[in-house]
Amino acid sequence: GGDTTSSVTGLAISITCIGEADKDKVVYRNGAQDTDLICVSGDLGGAYMGLQLLEREKAVFQGEKEANPDFSGKEYILERQLKPEARKDIIEKLAKAGIKPTAMMDISDGLSSELLHICKASSVGCRVYEDRIPIDYQTALMAEELNMNLVTAAMNGGEDYELLFTVPLHAHDEITKIPGVKVIGHI
Repeated sequence: GGDTTSSVTGLAISITCIGEADKDKVVYRNGAQDTDLICVSGDLGGAYMGLQLLEREKAVFQGEKEANPDFSGKEYILERQLKPEARKDIIEKLAKAGIKPTAMMDISDGLSSELLHICKASSVGCRVYEDRIPIDYQTALMAEELNMNLVTAAMNGGEDYELLFTVPLHAHDEITKIPGVKVIGHI
């Protein structure tokens, strides 16, 4: 991946982790098959709405000596932007349920971009149902406040670091029992 970032102070720290895994447990982007279910963890668009909020407040207080933005009621979307967390818990829940995804990746550049990566790598297409995309209430409120399209934010916002993965159709009943996982479409 690429880390393109800016900094007012000129300091940027980029970290790469390299590890090992059992070959039979590794899931790549290229394993999605026709009729697989498309699943996501958590909710989407929150990090993007947090960024929009921060950018708005920065513009409002530009040139002021003291900035006192009121972020009450918006803590969740700010945390989604400022403190992203990897969803290791979902990996553990899938393993416990005996479900091995056919394809998987994290959602760092937005759902639409990541779906395209999986589809291209797997030589398949997909169908996503807008009403099934999980969106948090604070995300929806912020999108309304900023007069932004909520689905566009969820599909293209990025930085959510949730998981996007596909599972075989026969795993439907098991996957829908896992808290924090939503089926949003199919390959």
